[in-house]
Amino acid sequence: MATMTNLLGGPPPTELPDNTDAREALESGVDPVEVAAKHPTHSGAWAALADRAFENGNVIESYAYARTGYHRALDQLRRSGWKGHGPVPWEHEPNRGFLRALNALGRAAAAIGEDEEAERCRAFLRDSSPTAADTLS
Repeated sequence: MATMTNLLGGPPPTELPDNTDAREALESGVDPVEVAAKHPTHSGAWAALADRAFENGNVIESYAYARTGYHRALDQLRRSGWKGHGPVPWEHEPNRGFLRALNALGRAAAAIGEDEEAERCRAFLRDSSPTAADTLS
């Protein structure tokens, strides 16, 4: 993927490294429980678990899975040079686990009445990647 340039002078986009084994396992239909157990740092597995739990009406489980994926991804973002703000492009596939977990966290927070957290997550998602915010809404 070509590197994106921020013409406004802000921080450069952060691109997480790919976890090929975990990504391919999820893409081939391996249960996200198995992927998370084998690759606990892969935020995409946690996001998939959060989505599945939410779809099944298990909002608290969804919240917990989403928070795990979100925090795992924050650790990876920091190791990749992210300073707490700046673009995390949806177009870079390895970033999608973080963005999906952030979206799932906001969705579950809203469902349990954590309105301030839900709004923070929505704003953080839009600030990180407008494309992700549009795609996931």
